[in-house]
Amino acid sequence: MPCTTILVGKKASNDGSTLVARNDDSPSGVFHVKKMVLVKSEQQMKIYKSALSDNEIPLPLDPLPYTAMPNVDLKEGIWAAAGINSKNVAMSATETITSNERVLGADPLIAYDEEKKKYKGGIGEEDFVVLVLPYIHSAREGVLRLGQLLETYGTYESNGIAFQDKDEIWWLETIGGHHYIAKRVPDDQVVIMPNQFGLDHFDFEDAYGEGKENLCSKDLKEFVEKYHLNLQHDCEDEFNPRLSFGSHTDSDHVYNTPRAWFMGRYLCPRSLRWEGENRDFSPEDNDIPFSLLPERKIAVEDVKYLLSSHYQGTPYDPYGRDNPEKGKYRCIGVNRTSFLACTQIRGDVDERISAIEWIAFSSNVYNAFVPVFTNTEIIPEYYSNTTMKVDTNNFYWANRLIAALSDAHFNFNSIHIERYQNAVANQSYQYINELEASFKEGKGSQEEIDKINQKIADMAKEETDKVLNKVLYETSLHMKNAFARSDN
Repeated sequence: MPCTTILVGKKASNDGSTLVARNDDSPSGVFHVKKMVLVKSEQQMKIYKSALSDNEIPLPLDPLPYTAMPNVDLKEGIWAAAGINSKNVAMSATETITSNERVLGADPLIAYDEEKKKYKGGIGEEDFVVLVLPYIHSAREGVLRLGQLLETYGTYESNGIAFQDKDEIWWLETIGGHHYIAKRVPDDQVVIMPNQFGLDHFDFEDAYGEGKENLCSKDLKEFVEKYHLNLQHDCEDEFNPRLSFGSHTDSDHVYNTPRAWFMGRYLCPRSLRWEGENRDFSPEDNDIPFSLLPERKIAVEDVKYLLSSHYQGTPYDPYGRDNPEKGKYRCIGVNRTSFLACTQIRGDVDERISAIEWIAFSSNVYNAFVPVFTNTEIIPEYYSNTTMKVDTNNFYWANRLIAALSDAHFNFNSIHIERYQNAVANQSYQYINELEASFKEGKGSQEEIDKINQKIADMAKEETDKVLNKVLYETSLHMKNAFARSDN
């Protein structure tokens, strides 16, 4: 899937939490319908059967409950995408990444069987969350479990996967069909990932030793040497995985690197130069860093802003007026986003309310972020009752309609969208603070968590219905067949 990912270390966030956020974008011309669910332990399958490959994988018998963001139409599989388990460990899968022909020639992806219309084994984005998230108790465990599965079953696609707990974030990238590489995100940095191989530094000595910050397939160094994959000069102490494993194509400069450029420009507007003759990085540079030290602490609303970006404030904004470069690059906040999830794991509150999953559906330019406390007994119907039929009684379809109605008349509708997003965010934080205060006073309970989630959902529906009415009215006024004269 074409997606964009942001990872925020605990010392880079405003409240000491770890943040993992990803736009789940459908392929061009496709709009995957999504919902949020809670998978309880007794609902987890014992044998996993893939829809896209011919794998049947036995699963451990002690699954944890977890949240997921599955497809509503299950004909292509579950695609659970993102979630948090009951031990406050999160996973986001996946960011589709790019590779090069030397890597794929040395370790080919699992092949497709045209006769059976399935892959000849292998696991992929369809499967990862269900196979891993219910069985891990830390981010590091997630890397090791998925790494073992990749080495055993292989994969038919190139992906990046994030794992998170209250202390650590790990980023894993697949290499060819059976190899992987993973690195712990520095606590004080922010990772920016736009659909390309990301890691630009790796320590094999640590990976083959204590594995504190680096992990990989047990034969990865030998694999690199055997197939002459290393492109660096004098690299005994430094290894750049992006150079060795990533792509370096012209299409990257239109589809991928500009997104990293915009995010970097926002995070480090003064310490690095992003524009002008003496700039450090341009939108088409291949070496924009995997992670950056932000100039200020990053909050959830910063993540939402970045993942909603359409290059506002630059010549490339498709909503800009009379600029020859508008629409030149692929937006971060693209029209075919299925959902955005930002998993937030906090270390300074009661562990029962430590985990929050912020969710939004459809194009991020027009939607609103709502928090869900994931240690819950039930997900509100407004998020979970989505069907394939268009229905404004669920968050997904209401936001799809708002986006479609607003886009053609962006300049008229943008004020309504901004007020909607602010209203939902403001009230969401009030409810979060209310629940935190109750737990600090020793009054917090499971029942109260469930009630707060429902209150937030009710508020989100009320505000969403309001803005839908407004943009419908505004867009109706500006229809092409409008005429000034009235019959009255």
